Amino acid sequence: MVNHPYVTPDLPGTAGIAKVIPEDFRVDEIPAYLPSGEGEHTFLHVEKRGRNTREVVQELARMLSVRDRDAGVAGQKDRHALTTQWVSFAGITPERAQGLEGEGFRVLEARRHGNKLRTGHLKGNRFELRLRGAVEDGLERARAIAAALAERGMPNFYGPQRFGRFGDNGEVGRLLLLGQDDPRVRRVRDRTQRRFLISAFQSEVFNRVLAERIRDGSWRHPQVGDVLQKLPSGGMFVCADPAVDEQRVASFEISVTGPMPGRKVRPAPTGAPAALEERILAETGVTPAHLARCSDAEGTRRALRLPVAVDVRAEADALLLSFELPPGAYATVVLREIVKGELPPALEA
Repeated sequence: MVNHPYVTPDLPGTAGIAKVIPEDFRVDEIPAYLPSGEGEHTFLHVEKRGRNTREVVQELARMLSVRDRDAGVAGQKDRHALTTQWVSFAGITPERAQGLEGEGFRVLEARRHGNKLRTGHLKGNRFELRLRGAVEDGLERARAIAAALAERGMPNFYGPQRFGRFGDNGEVGRLLLLGQDDPRVRRVRDRTQRRFLISAFQSEVFNRVLAERIRDGSWRHPQVGDVLQKLPSGGMFVCADPAVDEQRVASFEISVTGPMPGRKVRPAPTGAPAALEERILAETGVTPAHLARCSDAEGTRRALRLPVAVDVRAEADALLLSFELPPGAYATVVLREIVKGELPPALEA
């Protein structure tokens, strides 16, 4: 996210640091539904600290003598945080899972349900972030930025976590699409990793489009030819009359979208929005023909702007920020607006 524009550049940031300890970054998954109490699958409500989701799922699978690849999760949760989320397994009883614990995790609850938990089966995530070392008037600054974000919206950037520890996942994905030989490409192990890296490239293109539209002010003003998305249902349509859609965008009923470029993206923008997206894709060297040949580059569109309501409270030695975000949105984007600085590596991991 280095050099991406802020949407509150007129408001000074708080400075400060986050994630001094995992409890400074709390994430609670908001499930799309709760387990019914009946069925062949068992849902586990898991709390973890200092562990990533994949590690905990693998360890739980070993403890339960089942295959970790058959486990279901709605989303991945950060290692450097205190988090709660649901995990599902088939062929076990709630009694076997209840109370299980290991290094950095414990099962809070286990209940039966009729289906496996799938990726994306969540309403969103609830965040509680503790910001330490803010400037003296940090509370007032944070509340002013929070009020501005409530009115202007949150830029739906992909966070630095998407691009890996060294920030080059998107570049490796680009090289994969171009079919170029590179040591990093040769280290790609399987199709899952390949898909992830190509998705990182698509995310990078999306971020560039969003950054351009923030700079020219059009990220929250529809143009003729824009693909607009209904929030939160996701239905899309092409803007024919900006005067008709302007108020719907302002009220967060709909949002202008940007591309995750791929071989199957419908509807497609026209006019000026299409020209901008085509230019930014061309700058990467990847062409529509490259995307058409790649079965792992399906493509989609993503809202440029989301509503967010940030509650800011003062503690004895910190600021406490609380807010909810839909699936796929990054808390680090909100934090970056408030701090007004690139986030330290520990937070980006």
